[in-house]
Amino acid sequence: MTKITFYKTAAGEYAGFTCMGHAGYADAGEDIVCAGISALVINAINSLEEITKEPMQVDSDEETGTIRCRFTCRPIQDSSRTLMDSLVLGLTRIAEQYGKKYCRLIFEEV
Repeated sequence: MTKITFYKTAAGEYAGFTCMGHAGYADAGEDIVCAGISALVINAINSLEEITKEPMQVDSDEETGTIRCRFTCRPIQDSSRTLMDSLVLGLTRIAEQYGKKYCRLIFEEV
């Protein structure tokens, strides 16, 4: 299962997120759920870096399927918030369509 944890402040501002694990929907190279999650997460990070220039720290570990993104300035820009809302929407739709057995979203206050 891929678990995506979104970190938000008490005021509801995004502080970052962690995406961890492999979906396990199908064999490696055939897993459309994992591919969809990866595409959304990587596109969001690339967009945050290149379009909004949002200050952040990103770490990844391909072996464990972990990507960590932490915003270094808060609150984040309005355009960055829109990108994060879009990421949550896309991942929510994957979880709804394929089930929480493969994709689970968690929201934690920091």
